[in-house]
Amino acid sequence: MKKSIRNLAVVAGGASAAFALTVSPATAVPSTVWTVTPNPASITAVNSGNIVLSVNGIAMTCTKSNGAGTGASTTGNPATVGQITSIAFGATGAPCTSVLGPVTTVPTTPWTIVAQDYTAATGVTKGYVGNVDAKVTVGACVFRVTGKASATYTNSTGALAVNSVAGELTVVSSTGCGAAVPVGAKPTFKGTYLFKAGTAIPKIVGSNP
Repeated sequence: MKKSIRNLAVVAGGASAAFALTVSPATAVPSTVWTVTPNPASITAVNSGNIVLSVNGIAMTCTKSNGAGTGASTTGNPATVGQITSIAFGATGAPCTSVLGPVTTVPTTPWTIVAQDYTAATGVTKGYVGNVDAKVTVGACVFRVTGKASATYTNSTGALAVNSVAGELTVVSSTGCGAAVPVGAKPTFKGTYLFKAGTAIPKIVGSNP
């Protein structure tokens, strides 16, 4: 009987050790190290092509948009590698427009630039623009949009391509908009910004130690 108990203890101990060897590597995956150059970076951005916010099939288009922010190296996944501290939609002589009339957008910043995946072969980082918060006015219609927008950043061109999918952004308040822009609507936000740090194109590189 004692021998059987000893054998059972040996088997149990071996099983526990095997389980520990199996589990330990999964819990020790290193975080991604994100290297931003220059570091820290003072960034300016200007649109390349139209910037479009679409709500229930209504496109609100800006031919001019620009912004500024910062970038810095960090560790984690996902990780905030930059912040958009100011952003403007439209410009004098080039207002944002829609079928409902001129569009005015007042953002609440900072918005974040969050990195999740890096492909060394292409120099492309996938992630999203987070903490998006903006009040949009179209005639008597005023609504607020919050959430995030999927995006990619390409090192060779400095292009931040924003291409959100339905469900990432949400209309959280709406006044005077009726059924056109109700609370709970899921807008999409699409457009490309070209980043510069002085005269240089900032770069984002992700690696695992």
